[in-house]
Parts: sequence; structure tokens; C-alpha cells
Amino acid sequence: MALKAKKPSMIEQRLKCFFYGAAGVGKTIAAIQFPKPYIIDTEGSTNKPQYVKQIEKADGAVLMTVDFEEMIAEIKELLTTKHEYKTLVIDSLTLLYNDLLEKAERKVGSEFGRHYGEANKRMKQLLNLLFRLDMNVIITAHSKNEYGQNLAILGQTFDCYKKLDYLFDLVFEIQKRGKERVGLVKKSRIEGFPDMDTFTFSYEEIASRYGREVLERDAIAQEISTPEQVKEILRLIDLIKVPEEIYQKWLDKGSSERWEEMPRDAIQKCIDHLKSKIKGDE
Repeated sequence: MALKAKKPSMIEQRLKCFFYGAAGVGKTIAAIQFPKPYIIDTEGSTNKPQYVKQIEKADGAVLMTVDFEEMIAEIKELLTTKHEYKTLVIDSLTLLYNDLLEKAERKVGSEFGRHYGEANKRMKQLLNLLFRLDMNVIITAHSKNEYGQNLAILGQTFDCYKKLDYLFDLVFEIQKRGKERVGLVKKSRIEGFPDMDTFTFSYEEIASRYGREVLERDAIAQEISTPEQVKEILRLIDLIKVPEEIYQKWLDKGSSERWEEMPRDAIQKCIDHLKSKIKGDE
């Protein structure tokens, strides 16, 4: 059997970045500096004059919502339709995650932390969509104390879904030092942002390190599965009795939680594969 591994190659990727920090350090103003932002505002902060001016200057737009389902629907629209926006900002994810946890607790209870498992399924769906989105993605979250032995405070960490820092390539703690806003690199897979580096936070500084041409190019819409494709894949799975662990791998490879979110070319490959199996059996 031939080996399948290939030599690695560079792939140009949009910036997917996660900010957290204490109240008042300027997470929102830091996030909305990015080009043509589409802002999902969960806290009602963007109607303040200083934010309105910055958003107008950046030719951005705002959706105010505290509804997780509305946010998911809007992100799907950004993923699949042609538009002028280049950066998605969710400010902040903390409130939406806490709301998810409350709803999950009412649905399944909190014994053995099962409400976390329920809420985290929806977070996985959100993150799959965000990483497929051909836009810069900036997520903000509140901070909280991080404790060590004997409840000693070690510093600050984020108050949200625990795997956020693992999933993003770049994580900043935003701090205010006197009149200066700084970014402390808490985690990085990006060469231009060494771990624990501290820099005066500005879009210009990030663009110079990451690449302005990547951050400012137009978004490309993605085609997702059609209702006909979804109906056909479900028919074939039932007909052939495909094990759940097999088709779940296909969904995971397509960064999808549901067939309705699968990239159109990816679901078609699955359909073609199953049809070829039927012909082979015949």
C-alpha cells in the first residue's frame, strides 16, 4: 500500500484571534479596528459614541443579539453569500456561552456536569463555522482570576468555553498600562507573535506582523449542501447501514456538525463514494 503523506506546503489563512481582558481595558475598541468589521454585539456596547465613530470609519455594521441561534444563522449567511465585510467580531462570547449553559441545564440538568457537554456541542458547531469562514475572526471574552494551590491567584484567564485557547492560533490578553493599551501574547502558532511577547496594541502593528494583504482581501463565499444532497446522503446512509462512527468522521473532516452545513463539494464526494459502493456490491 502506498504511503499517503505529502510534503507540507504553506497555506494562506485568515486571522482567527481570541482576545480576553478585564472590564474597561478596551477589548471592543481593539477588536473593531480591523478592516470592514461585521460585529455581533452581545453586550450593547457598540452604540456608545466612540465606538459608533470607529465603526462608521471602518465601514462596518452591527447586529445586536443575545440569541445563540440568531448568531449561528447570521454566520451561515456570512459564510455562504457575497458581501463586503472582511472581519467578523463577536463581542463578547462570554454572555452567549453562559446563556447556553443555563439553557442546557434546564434541558439535561447539571449532574456530573452534563450541561457543559450539551452546551459545548453548540460551541463546536459555532467554531466549525468560524474556521471555515473566509473572514478574519475576532472573539472577545471576559477575564477571571486563575487560581493555583491554596487558592493563590496566579493571574488572569478567560471566562468562557474552556477549549477556546486551544482552538485558536493566536490568543491575546488585552491590558491597560497607564494610557497605553497592550496585547500580551498568551498563545501563538504565528511566527510574527512570539509567546509572551508584549506590544502596543493597534491594527497597524498586527497587520505589519501578520500580513496586510491577507487581512484586507475580499471574502469568498462558500457553497454548502443543497436540500437534495442532504436527502440523498441520508437515504444512502440508511440503505447501506453506514455506521455512525464512519459518517461522523466525514462530518468532522468537513468541519460540520450537520449535513446541512457540509461544503457542497464535500457532501457530493460522500454521495459519490456511497453510490460506488452500491454499484460494487451489484
